Amino acid sequence: MANSAVEIGIAHAPHEVPASFEIGKLGMWVFLAGETMLFGGLMGVFVLVAIYHGGWGSDGAHVDWHLGAINTFILFTSSLTAALAQGAARIQDSARAKRYLSATALLGVLFLVIKSFEYAGDYRDGFTPLSALFWSFYYLMTGLHVLHLLAGVVVIFGLILMVGPRTPASWLERKLKYVCLYWYFVETVWVLLFALVYLSPPAGQ
Repeated sequence: MANSAVEIGIAHAPHEVPASFEIGKLGMWVFLAGETMLFGGLMGVFVLVAIYHGGWGSDGAHVDWHLGAINTFILFTSSLTAALAQGAARIQDSARAKRYLSATALLGVLFLVIKSFEYAGDYRDGFTPLSALFWSFYYLMTGLHVLHLLAGVVVIFGLILMVGPRTPASWLERKLKYVCLYWYFVETVWVLLFALVYLSPPAGQ
């Protein structure tokens, strides 16, 4: 009986909590690995098809790389504010972490607004997913990225609403590790998409 009591006590000891957190972190990495395979597969096919056709020709020249560059800068800035939020939580400053987190979410919304205007311009100019193979890839890959970024924005806003004056900074720091890891992934995917889609060389080059 004594041994059983000791075993129960050990099972619920405080030092077991970090272990469960590491399992959660592993789960996030597994999820991101799957998403990496998804985007990596699409990008790989995009590149192979482009090589086969000798480039995307005039279709690739119609994307607005200026808006793409602006959105790239916005995501870089949002990753910086996300990192600052993590740093603030690490020094037990929940209020500052919340402000930086709010900036990250607002930058994400700005990205979505600009991307919406870009989509509207593409449709207005007659470039739809059925216009050409390039545009099918364009809408599929950037559309998936938009959905992932939108999900990140929703999660960040939800986390902001959960943070109050009495919220422990240690709790916020743990949550931010997950959220920021996902956000950095979304940023990295966009950088690759920008390089592949917006900076695609024309046919013959």
